[in-house]
Amino acid sequence: MKKSILHIKTNSLLALAGTVWLIASFNVTRLGILAYQGADRIQWFHYASSVAIFLIFGAMFFKMVKKHEKRITSYPESHKPFWYFFDMKSYIIMAVMMSGGIYLRNSHLVTDGFIAYFYTGLGIALGLAGVVFWVSYFKNKKA
Repeated sequence: MKKSILHIKTNSLLALAGTVWLIASFNVTRLGILAYQGADRIQWFHYASSVAIFLIFGAMFFKMVKKHEKRITSYPESHKPFWYFFDMKSYIIMAVMMSGGIYLRNSHLVTDGFIAYFYTGLGIALGLAGVVFWVSYFKNKKA
């Protein structure tokens, strides 16, 4: 198969995924921190809730990273189109989560306190997933 400029080394899909997740992490965490700063009454349970959200989503994202790592490293081709860092199901989940988050923030159905603890925990979990993707990239680069 002829490679186009849209194809990258298969192992580089891991690095691309890590970069995308780190960018998402930065944006989501930033929104959470801004909500913490703008919220009227932040109490200890908001911070504890951020930790709980991080643990829940961190575990879920870790499993997802490992699933994608296994899929990506099993490709027999040396190069794949760059968008293969996710599968279709993951793109759909990402679109639903982003749309839902934008809707929740803009509709004001939830408090700033909720946005603060949820986005901060979620954003840090996204960042951890990005780091795990990069670790997988370097681990598989040496192999």
